[in-house]
Amino acid sequence: MGDAHVFDAAIGLEALADGAWQGHTSPAYGNMIGPYGGITAAQALNAVLQHPELLGEPVALTVNFAAALADGLFVVRPRPARTNRSTQHWIIEILQDGQVVVTATAVTALRRETWAGHEAAMPEVPRPQDVPRSQPRGVEWLHRYDMRFLAGAIPREWNGQGAGESLSRLWVRDEPPRPLDFPSLTALADVFFPRLWLRRARLTPLGTVSFTVYFHAGSEQLRATDSGYLLIQARGQGFGGGYFDHAGQLWNEAGELLATTHQVVYYKE
Repeated sequence: MGDAHVFDAAIGLEALADGAWQGHTSPAYGNMIGPYGGITAAQALNAVLQHPELLGEPVALTVNFAAALADGLFVVRPRPARTNRSTQHWIIEILQDGQVVVTATAVTALRRETWAGHEAAMPEVPRPQDVPRSQPRGVEWLHRYDMRFLAGAIPREWNGQGAGESLSRLWVRDEPPRPLDFPSLTALADVFFPRLWLRRARLTPLGTVSFTVYFHAGSEQLRATDSGYLLIQARGQGFGGGYFDHAGQLWNEAGELLATTHQVVYYKE
């Protein structure tokens, strides 16, 4: 049996006696300060997915970053707050040195066959094989993804001459390629660099406050997607008062909407 994929090693958790899980931040997903937020969100979701009382599959996940995670050990405490016939509501905390650094909520559910339709249509774009791969620059976690930008790449010059809009659109997948599942889809939903940087081309200090993923696909669609590319895009919506947000969408190569995401970010001049 070969070595675990770098992503699986990063989200790996060890069961503790009290129903909690112990994990460790991964240098492979290091960010400017502490770990990449997407990997922390995936670790929180992984604790739910491994819980013996789990019902169904993820429908929604919201992760609130209460403090910066330090490199090292952490404890995840997932708790089913309420279980109904087909839905389950979760409360999750991540702690370091006994202090809460992340709070999260999740909804899992038993999906059923219903009418389906999506208004968020995948735009017409070149195939990922026809788009050159972007060379990662800067922090370590960028090396964990194969990114192929179609629009809105990170600024190459921090000259204060930003773009007129904050739309980014790109093909992306894990590097090395890995079959898609809910934790990796969660992490992929956070690969967008801050929209403020695109608008202003200034390295403004900032940090994510709250990150949400809504899962529109079930496990069968994720298995069918396998290790293919996802087309993802995000656009900022409101900027001011020290906070801005963005909304994003993630499709597979077949044009199926897998997830949508929203994020609120704190910034200061």
